[in-house]
Amino acid sequence: MDVALWAASFALIALAVIGNAYFSEEPLLYRAIAGLALVLAAAAVALFTQKGRQFNAFRKDALVELRKIVWPTRPETVQTTVVVFVVVFVMAVVLYLLDLGIGYAVSGIIG
Repeated sequence: MDVALWAASFALIALAVIGNAYFSEEPLLYRAIAGLALVLAAAAVALFTQKGRQFNAFRKDALVELRKIVWPTRPETVQTTVVVFVVVFVMAVVLYLLDLGIGYAVSGIIG
């Protein structure tokens, strides 16, 4: 049964591609809506396969995990951003001075 469902799904996608080429003189909006409808229909058919059911279960589990995330507050975000900018600036200065020192050392050796 899965093979037939996958074949139907791929056939719908192929129909979207071929239909887009066949109706190339029609307005883009109509072709985009028809293509989107066919791709969504193909996805709906694919969800009835074994892999599709596994994907749907994975999607539901991912949404459950997403609800468990504790997002930082605005002050925490601002503080973290400031710390990142300060560290980047300090590292830029350190690397600039290191590059400057190595440049002087090499030019002193080379002449």
